[in-house]
Amino acid sequence: MSGRIIRTLHKASLWLVLCLTGVSASGADTSFIRLATTTSTENSGLLKVLLPAFEKNHNYRVKVISVGTGKALRLAREGDVDVVLVHAREAEDKLVADGYGVDRRDVMYNDFVLVGSTADPAGIRGTTDAADAFSRIAASGSLFVSRGDSSGTHKKELQLWQQAGTAPRGQWYREAGQGMGKVLQIAGELEAYTLTDRGTWLAYRNKLPLVIVTEGDKRLFNPYGIIAANPAKYPDLNYEGAKALIDWIISPAAQKMIGDFTIDQQRLFVPMHDPLEPDGNP
Repeated sequence: MSGRIIRTLHKASLWLVLCLTGVSASGADTSFIRLATTTSTENSGLLKVLLPAFEKNHNYRVKVISVGTGKALRLAREGDVDVVLVHAREAEDKLVADGYGVDRRDVMYNDFVLVGSTADPAGIRGTTDAADAFSRIAASGSLFVSRGDSSGTHKKELQLWQQAGTAPRGQWYREAGQGMGKVLQIAGELEAYTLTDRGTWLAYRNKLPLVIVTEGDKRLFNPYGIIAANPAKYPDLNYEGAKALIDWIISPAAQKMIGDFTIDQQRLFVPMHDPLEPDGNP
């Protein structure tokens, strides 16, 4: 199948999604904001808390497209969404540098954790060196399930394999091409290792036969940013709505909601503008 046909099918499928959600493909209906965001913000339940509060006090309705960070950034680059909430800083900065994103703001952070079965065939439980843990997984040929979808989590995983000096391949390495929640379920069924953001892990952990095996490495820091698609590139975008959402999500009220969002008394995300965390680092 040619690249042109694939791009045409992609556009058609996105147009259908927007139509089904009541949003015009041109973005002309400015009562709606099209938000593309990573699956971790959706799977964790955070958006179900944040967005109703925003909509209650603003004349907008937010339509969420939950995809991996890579795809979310592509949607912004192509003018198919108004704003993105993602977690891959280098890719975010490139979107802005290339002129397709504006008004980027830090929002919150958590961290990544490596999870696996209690059997722990690679013998890494309790380690704090993520690259070493990845190296041991590869050396032992233990099953690993990858997002494989160019998401922020997948990008971090690939960085860790590189730091481990390993190019993952073979029967032990499975690429799912799915969101974080689904990948955790697959890893649980296969008793495999996988990398996950802590927020989604906390939301799913009671449903899974998995445990954290590696955490605490500074390389696992996971910041989130929000960016408006550039209206100079695509005049039909709802830039005013995107800017309203950006301004609100970094406001004290929204930042407090992010900080107060917990599961089993554990905070899933730390707001970047939290006065208790002035340096923006875990």
